[in-house]
Parts: sequence; C-alpha cells; structure tokens
Amino acid sequence: MPRLNFDKRLQNLQDELLVMGSMVEEAISRSTDALKSRNLALARQVIEDDKKINQKRYDIEEMCVKLIATQQPLARDLRTIIAVLNMVVDLERIGDYAEGNADIAIRIGDEPPLKPYIDIPRMADKANEMLHAALDAFVRRDADTARKVVAEDSVVDNLYDQVFRELITYMASDPSTINRAMRLVWVAHNLERSADRVTNICERIIFIVTGKVEEVGVAKR
Repeated sequence: MPRLNFDKRLQNLQDELLVMGSMVEEAISRSTDALKSRNLALARQVIEDDKKINQKRYDIEEMCVKLIATQQPLARDLRTIIAVLNMVVDLERIGDYAEGNADIAIRIGDEPPLKPYIDIPRMADKANEMLHAALDAFVRRDADTARKVVAEDSVVDNLYDQVFRELITYMASDPSTINRAMRLVWVAHNLERSADRVTNICERIIFIVTGKVEEVGVAKR
C-alpha cells in the first residue's frame, strides 16, 4: 500500500473515532435531558441509538485490523492504531452508561421527583466537557491537555460524593424513598464511571505522544 494511501486511511480512522465520540457525547446529554424532562420517548431513542454506537466500535476495530494487516505501520502510527483500539472500548462503555441512565429514566417514569436535578446534570455536563477536551487533545496530539483533563475527574468524583451523601440522607430519614433514591445513585454512578473512562482515553493519548504507558488517573475497571 503506498504511504499516501495509508496516511489517508489513518486519517479516516481518526475521523471515525471523532464521529463515535460525538455520538457518545450526544447520548450522555440526551439521557440526562430525558431524566430531567421525563421524556420517555427520548430515553427510548437513546437506548435504540446505542446500537449505532456499538456498530461504530466494531467498524473502527475492523479498520484498525485492516491497517495493521495491509502494511507494517511505523512506530507512532502503530501506537495510534493500538490506542484507538482501546479508546473505542471506553467510548462504547460510556455509551452503555448513557443507555443505562436512559433505562433508569424510563423506570422512574412519572414517579414524583425525589429532589431537584441539579448536581446530576452538572456531572453529565462535566463528563461531556472532559470527553470533548480529550478528543480535541487526541486530534492535536496534546499530552499536556490530556493530563489536565484527567485532573478534572476529581470534580465529577466530588459531585458524585455529594449526590451519594444526600441520597443516603433521604433513605435514612424516609425508607419509602429508597427505590427512587437508589435509581438516582445509579445514574450518578454511571456518570462518575463515564468520567473515569475519559481518563482511560487520556492515558491512550499520552501513549500516542510519548510512547509510554502512564496511569495518570485512578485504577480503572
């Protein structure tokens, strides 16, 4: 394969990753909007659209395999391909978290709201902000920005702790709120894990730039 053609296909790979990232950002926003507005149709659409995110992951993985198989990439190109293979897994999992929150929105249905939705939307906005910045760092091959994004994970963690403590207080004072509170705990948990997955993506960006595998965030599952 001529080098020019390889570079074009590598650029297409990057473009497809950005498309997938945009799909995931939208899933986070729409699942949160569905929860806040009790829009069950929107929640169902998020669940249906998760299939497209999953398919995009498989398509990108196939592109990576073909690039490796058809030409022996240079070291940095190979790092990019390997990193993308890992990044699409994290993006797909973030999409799953958004799907999970959409499912919770459906389960909540028309139940009376336990509390105003303030910190949970903040978590969603921050997770999306982190993801967008991470993808921008990927395009620019900017390891410093990737490290800054990882540092922002503490904001989401702190919001999660705040939501968790508040919901525990509700459950302790009124056991009848336990089911509703636990659903919101899971929503917050999914958003906290989404931000954690963004830190994984940032670690892969650092790997592309430096060639070194660094664990710059907390251990991830």
